[in-house]
Amino acid sequence: MIEVSNLAKRFRGSARGAGNATTRDPRDHDGWFHAVRDVSFRCGAGEVLGLLGPNGAGKTTTLRLLSSALRPDAGSIHANGIDLLADPLAARKHIGFLSGSTGLYGRLTARENIEYFGRLHGMSPPYLKRRCDELFDLLHMHEFSNKRADQLSTGMKQKCAIARTVVHEPQIVILDEPTTGLDVMSAKILLDFIASYKALRIPLIFSTHHLHEVEKLCDRVCIINHGKTAFHGTMDELRHLGASADLYDAFVSVVNQEA
Repeated sequence: MIEVSNLAKRFRGSARGAGNATTRDPRDHDGWFHAVRDVSFRCGAGEVLGLLGPNGAGKTTTLRLLSSALRPDAGSIHANGIDLLADPLAARKHIGFLSGSTGLYGRLTARENIEYFGRLHGMSPPYLKRRCDELFDLLHMHEFSNKRADQLSTGMKQKCAIARTVVHEPQIVILDEPTTGLDVMSAKILLDFIASYKALRIPLIFSTHHLHEVEKLCDRVCIINHGKTAFHGTMDELRHLGASADLYDAFVSVVNQEA
């Protein structure tokens, strides 16, 4: 279980430009850009939570706060009884985080990249080998395991990045737009991989703009707009609040209501 309450994060200066009274982002004031103003949600064991919102809503900043890459100005993050703000090292041990960039070393092969990150987590060589073999089976990576990362296709790099993210068997998995730019076959493999975490009883949070992925995988959704939680609940609750059985229409309705 991961519980996020009232997260807030601001950055010095204007992030959106001056604009005018009708176009200025409401988060931009007093010489600060309040990227995240009040975000709360939870994701239980075996649940998949979809993090949704318009471009620039604050989703990526929220995920970076969860991963301990950024420290919030306010709010709390608890995972399995651990205060992740008080103990960020524990957060890094327990959480697998995929950022918007793959974070791979170009001169290393796909397998060398994953093994390197496994060693950083203190995994023993026999355990690391077994874990890599398992991930390469699940993500269909054997055919390019010995290919340098700078020679991999977009889909191959993303698979490699996913494997790097979960090689240490984290208790919570956080993925920032994992299927962006992937072809249908690669996206299907990654979506099946995400779905497999339900059986492992591991909370998984992922951000996406593809609502068909949300409909296929998610137990709960959190919509962020202008740095605030505009909705948090089940798919049926979202449809009810948005007054539409169509998920796209319900999403747009909720965002417009919050605006």
